[in-house]
Formats: sequence, C-alpha cells, structure tokens
Amino acid sequence: MTHPFEQPNDPIDAVITWVDGAAPEHRRQREFHAAQAGKLHENAINPHRWVDSNEILFCLQSIENNAPWIRVIWLVTDGTKPDLSRLSTALRAKVRYVSHAQIFGEFDDALPTFNSLAIESLLWRIAGLTERFLYFNDDVFLTAPLVPEDVFREDRAVLRGRWVDFGALREDPSARDDPAVFNHFMQINAAGMLGYAPSHFFKAAHVVHPVWRSVMADAFARNRQAFVENIGHRFRDLRQFLPQSLHNHACITAGRAIFQTRPDHLHVYSGQGVDSDPDELRRVLQAGLERGPKFLCVNDLPQLEGVIPEARAWITAAIGGFADSAD
Repeated sequence: MTHPFEQPNDPIDAVITWVDGAAPEHRRQREFHAAQAGKLHENAINPHRWVDSNEILFCLQSIENNAPWIRVIWLVTDGTKPDLSRLSTALRAKVRYVSHAQIFGEFDDALPTFNSLAIESLLWRIAGLTERFLYFNDDVFLTAPLVPEDVFREDRAVLRGRWVDFGALREDPSARDDPAVFNHFMQINAAGMLGYAPSHFFKAAHVVHPVWRSVMADAFARNRQAFVENIGHRFRDLRQFLPQSLHNHACITAGRAIFQTRPDHLHVYSGQGVDSDPDELRRVLQAGLERGPKFLCVNDLPQLEGVIPEARAWITAAIGGFADSAD
C-alpha cells in the first residue's frame, strides 16, 4: 500500500485564511466576545490582525503568476467573501470558499472565533482538500516562480526557518507580555508537544507552509485534548500552540523534513521602519528583493504604506503584476 507521503505526482492545493474585520457583524461579535473574555494579550487584540487591506488580491495574483500548477485555492473565511473582481475569471474559478462552520463541525461551540491558531488547527478537515497542500496567510505572497520541489521533495517537506535556543526567553516573565515575541511562545509550545526543548527547536519562518493532511490528522488523533483546547480559545492565548510548528516537528521527528538553507524569503515585520529613515527601509527591501526571494510577507500593509507610500506598487511589481484588466 502506498503511504500518503509517497505520492510526489499528486496535485497540490493552496489554503488561505482571510477575514474582514470591518464587516459590521464580525466587528459586533468580536467586541462582544472580547468584553466577555476579560483581559486578553495585546497580540490577541491588535486591530491589524483583522484589517482587510486587500492583501488577499496580492496573495491570489501571486499564485496565478508564480504557481499556476496549484489545483484549487481554498479560501477559509467566517462566511463573508472578499471582492475578487479585479482578478481574472480563470483565477476566480480556482477559488473555493470554506466557512469556519464547515471545518469546526462538532466544535461549533467555539464559534465565532477571532483566533487564527484555532482555525489553523482544523484546516486539514476541509472536504476535498489534497493530501499535500500549501498554507498561506493572506499577507504572504509569491515573488518568483515556485515549483512543487520548492515545497515538497519526494517524501519530505521543505522547511524554512532556523534552529533556535529560546530557553532564556521561556524563563523571562516580561517576555510573556511582549506582543512581538508571542509567536515564539506558540512555537515553543508546539515543539514541546513532541519533546523538543525551548533550548533547541526549529522556529518556522513567515512563509508559505507545506503541509501533509495525514500528518495533521495523526497529530489530532494523538493529541486530541490539546487540539480541543487550542480550538476553544476565541482569541489568541499564551497557552496555545502553532499548528504549523507541530506539523514541522512531526515531520522532523519522522525524518520527513528537509531544510532550505539558502535564504529565499523576505519578511517586512510590523513596526519595521516606523521610527527610522524611510530611505533606509527602501534600501533594505530593495536589497532583499535583489536576492531573488520566492516569498514575501508584509505583516502590516497600512503601516508600511505610512512609511513607504508606494508600497502597493512595489508589491505589485514584486509578485509579477496584475492582469491589465479582469475578464
């Protein structure tokens, strides 16, 4: 019998999570449940987490331009849909919508949710999803041609990131309140589920993540209660784990991972350049693009536009441009 890993010629789907935080019902529900929850971590309620600045258009167009071999693009939403009219008919035809309710199923008492970690815990349950898929946040774009071997090589996932020692961070009480390192704790928690210590684990970069559906299904079966707890937080919480990191460490443990050692991604993080010379940030970003990265992550596009007003034109050029007009 062929193991699910050993299907290198099978199709690959893409999964993207998206939300419009300005939608009246989303905003009403978010404010209501935040008030019910009491004190929440700053990282959990930062408004930029739900702001829709049309990054989804860049993300989708970058897939059409640089990974046209993607079979289906699954857009996971709370039920609302973005305006994709700027995109071609062919690209829009690839998009299929999945609601939170469809993947939460028997865990629907956790809805509505405003927590990407909870949603990411259940992406593998999308009906009709391929065994191998790529997970995108909507602020991650492809900036060069991508081939399947860039993300899956035979029976191994291609991981991007680095091995880190966060032992001191784990012991620093003040760090737990720092929104800039919140993600570090989510990855520490995930790695710890498979026996990796904070002093030595693999920290994933902000890129497109290759995922095997069967690996996530197995992780769920082995750690059901941890998944149930992860799903149950409506807002991000320091007790949670990052599902992508759990997947990565499961692959590493099984010998099913390969590490991309040449840097091929560029990350514009929240706050970058705000208190510095805009021209210096332009030089840094231009130098990064000249290295020919395959992935670009822009955490806070409105903030970047405040520093570099031409940011959208810059991103458009980086992803390979939009069609002259929609069909």
